Amino acid sequence: MVSIPAHGHVNPSLAVITELVARGHRVSYVNDPSFRETVESTGATFVPYPTKLPLADDPNGWMGDPVAIQELFLDDALSMWPVLLEAFADDRPDLVLCDIAGFAARALGERLGVPVVQLSPTFVGWEGFEQDLAEAFDAIRTGPGGAEHYRRFADWLAEAGTVQRDVDAFKNRPERAIALVPRALQPNADRVDEQRISFVGPCFGDRAHQGRWQRPAGAEKVLLVSLGSAFTHHPAFYRACVQAFGDLPGWHTVLQIGQHTGLAELGEVPDTVEVHRWVPQLSVLAQADAFVTHAGMGGSSEGLFHAVPMIAVPQATDQFANADALVGLGVARRLDTERATAPALRAALLELVGDPAVAERLRELSAAGRAEGGTVRAADLIEAELVR
Repeated sequence: MVSIPAHGHVNPSLAVITELVARGHRVSYVNDPSFRETVESTGATFVPYPTKLPLADDPNGWMGDPVAIQELFLDDALSMWPVLLEAFADDRPDLVLCDIAGFAARALGERLGVPVVQLSPTFVGWEGFEQDLAEAFDAIRTGPGGAEHYRRFADWLAEAGTVQRDVDAFKNRPERAIALVPRALQPNADRVDEQRISFVGPCFGDRAHQGRWQRPAGAEKVLLVSLGSAFTHHPAFYRACVQAFGDLPGWHTVLQIGQHTGLAELGEVPDTVEVHRWVPQLSVLAQADAFVTHAGMGGSSEGLFHAVPMIAVPQATDQFANADALVGLGVARRLDTERATAPALRAALLELVGDPAVAERLRELSAAGRAEGGTVRAADLIEAELVR
């Protein structure tokens, strides 16, 4: 298994790897050393590589230019490549699992002639997505440095000995993929080639090692507020949440602020709001009545799984599309950061929890997501590739 050092990419795979190890498979998991403890908790053997990507404590390391972002991922693959060649030169894998950004993993599998299965932590490409997203693709192809990026990538594919030499196809069209997300969050799901791509829904597993959260006695309703692990330096937003929810009768708020906001920046916090830098999110959501989220794919999936209405405050990447998808499903309100004032947040919460249609829709979506099979089905599909 090959992934990159980002919680949103690693966490979705952990339960699947744990299940594969429990079934007797020997799994090597390649990632940056900062994820050693997380990976080893699955029972997999950790294989370190020196990442070229910004780590969680450096969210500002991600450039806004689309070509520069693609160059970061290519540089990361080139840094990983010699590690893979050395680690598996005399230990040929039977199958390679890779994250959507694990380009070096696909290259290794094709070079060795072994099956490659992508474990996608987010939505997947649909038939015609290149045309639908032509503007985004053109920004990379024709932007400053775009031609050089394609040349570098193509040269590496030739040197690596891959079967697929078309850069866009190599990056965006896996031969076999398992989507670890609810089908309900997939754009244009009816145009996804399900001969190549299988939806199994979120794979959570047992997260007891993360700790348990206990609903306080007397808390009639619980609200979780979290912007994830990276884009969390938003003291004004957190203050607005305290103002919006701190004095709501019967409500208890769990506020996760991450590592980039100082506690003193929050101002006065009432007893009805508990503040943490990190919380065991799944444990809280299992007991929550509402969720203010940045709409990362992981959090969005967890909210649907636990049938929790959501206020989406997207920060970056696919979070904007996820927020719109949740709104389209009828289970969320979207408030961009600059509009997430205390009155707006409070009104959105009361609208959501007071609407019986939202609750009914969430029950339907939760049941559909659970029926997709999760961790066990993902492991079954992976094992099926071993015997093809």
